[in-house]
Amino acid sequence: MISLICYNFYLLNVLRIEEVTKQYNGVLALDSISIEIPKGSIYGLLGPNGAGKTSLIRIINQITQPDNGSVYLDGELLCPSHISQIGYLPEERGLYKNMRVGEQAMYLARLKGLSKKEAKTRLLYWFDKFGIRNWWDKKIQELSKGMAQKVQFIVTVMHRPKLLIFDEPFSGFDPVNAELIANEILQLRNEGATIIFSTHRMESIEQMCDHICLLNKGKIVLEGTVAALQQLYGAKIYEIVFKTNNTKEVLSFFVDAYELRNHNYDEVSAILKLEVAFKENERPSDLMQNLLPFGELMQFVQKLPSMHAIFLDAIGKTDMHS
Repeated sequence: MISLICYNFYLLNVLRIEEVTKQYNGVLALDSISIEIPKGSIYGLLGPNGAGKTSLIRIINQITQPDNGSVYLDGELLCPSHISQIGYLPEERGLYKNMRVGEQAMYLARLKGLSKKEAKTRLLYWFDKFGIRNWWDKKIQELSKGMAQKVQFIVTVMHRPKLLIFDEPFSGFDPVNAELIANEILQLRNEGATIIFSTHRMESIEQMCDHICLLNKGKIVLEGTVAALQQLYGAKIYEIVFKTNNTKEVLSFFVDAYELRNHNYDEVSAILKLEVAFKENERPSDLMQNLLPFGELMQFVQKLPSMHAIFLDAIGKTDMHS
């Protein structure tokens, strides 16, 4: 029974990394890293420059091999035949500038194992979807950076790999096209793809990722769902919206009983907005009951930290202790 449970658990993870270590010229880039990436999820791989992200991505793509440890794709030890099941969009793009867009896309599709007919069908689907069919006979060097990025994205996803790796996928895009690509990534996840998402844009992590792993100096600093990490790092700070004509009494109550961070009152609507910090032994439910005699409670929500704040805090603590 135990072995069956373990087997089923592993099947839930497309990628499993076990105790992976990598050194370059005596410098430890990855220090016994173990990660499990669930199927059908977007997994944020974060960290400052030099944290080990690129080293790990190169190992998954079999560009380099680990010194120690193992990598499994869908329960199988990673091997060259798995390359066709992985799509990789690198931060440094690699299209041939003198080749025509359609010719190059067809060439890359054939390398992924697609027949000529299937490659053309899939590519035209994506070109039409992005409204770029008229680029087919243009040379890459004729395209802007953002235009070339769209082509690179298409050749990354066209073979419908089970694992997609996007390294800074929004680089070079204006806000409109960045949103277009973000929506396509979410759609790919919804259709069953598993995605590793590496970026320095923390707002993208909050919007898109189901899980994150924060690396620093080759080690895992944080790992978990975005929601769980925000709860873990969140101070007990609540934003309260209150409708009342007894502003002075309410503020006096907060000053005496709680730590009032800031407040704002709109006399026209009689809306009082407050930010209150709780001590460990104080319960939000008690405050909600105590507020009822003063007016109408309209909103009472915990203020969660941004991933940017969590990132800085976690990296700062590990740097202090290293």
